[in-house]
Amino acid sequence: MSEQAKTPAIPATKQAPAEYFTGGTAWVTMVVEGNPTDCTVGDVTFEPGTRNNWHSHPSGQILVVTAGVGYYQEQGQPARLLRPGDAVSIAPGVVHWHGASATSIFTHYAINPGVSKGVADWGAPVTDEEYQAAQA
Repeated sequence: MSEQAKTPAIPATKQAPAEYFTGGTAWVTMVVEGNPTDCTVGDVTFEPGTRNNWHSHPSGQILVVTAGVGYYQEQGQPARLLRPGDAVSIAPGVVHWHGASATSIFTHYAINPGVSKGVADWGAPVTDEEYQAAQA
């Protein structure tokens, strides 16, 4: 067996697309990519104050928090404070956002099933007023 075959691949961490994030930078490491499972898993870290835009997922999403403190909010509902060990199961088509608190990083696994139907339908940025209300 060659040395290369013995060494596992280390996934590359990339900056998340700035057009979908407000308040700072988020970083994504793709842990599992689509086929043959039709599911992706990303390890996402938000810098303090960073949140993603309002969005939904055609096949839903599961978030599993691994570090820091953050928020999850469905449109029309109060925001939820999230800490390591918390998980959120998001139904298909539910408009929501998630991101870091103002003073902490926030890291979660984003599990996206059924990606052959699309991964995310992106909407407007979360306003400063919406973000501040989440922290109240």
